[in-house]
Amino acid sequence: MSNQSIEDNDMPAEIDFSKGVRGLHHIPPGARVLMPASIEKSVWAYFSGKAEERGIQLSELLTEVLKRDIEISEALK
Repeated sequence: MSNQSIEDNDMPAEIDFSKGVRGLHHIPPGARVLMPASIEKSVWAYFSGKAEERGIQLSELLTEVLKRDIEISEALK
């Protein structure tokens, strides 16, 4: 890459978007996204037990809890 200044509207010649794919990383609304998250062991144990009691996946229970927390937070604004 050269040390020349680049105008705000100019794209450097060495960037090639010819093989780019539009929307490659787009996540549609309502899609399930698997994301790793780190939680404390005691929190994991608590919610794992609750999920097992209800016969649902841990991720489903955590999604419900987080959605409820969002609703509460929004209502308090």
